[in-house]
Amino acid sequence: MIRIVLAAALLAAPAYASESKEQSCKYQGQVMAAVQQARLDRVQQEDVEQTILGSEPEWPAAYSKAIPQLTSHVYAMKRRDLKGTDLGALFEQQCLQNWDQIQAMQKQLKSN
Repeated sequence: MIRIVLAAALLAAPAYASESKEQSCKYQGQVMAAVQQARLDRVQQEDVEQTILGSEPEWPAAYSKAIPQLTSHVYAMKRRDLKGTDLGALFEQQCLQNWDQIQAMQKQLKSN
């Protein structure tokens, strides 16, 4: 399940030529962590994007496009399951592991 969300989020947050794979995945992990924290803080689902953006996150604005997809996934999970899990770190790790595959998917989408 998280791999589907990962692919959707990564495709929504384009990689920049000036950013390394590590930097891009770090930003994506930060976005996921922010959504998880909003869920743990009991922010209403419809207010998550506004709440996160209102906190002036440090990642480039393009990465914020993934917030709605990540919110749907995180809010489908039980809060008790989120408390012992660092989704940001998991997301970053999966991004790094699947980088080449995701880049190929992005290229394919651009060529269509």
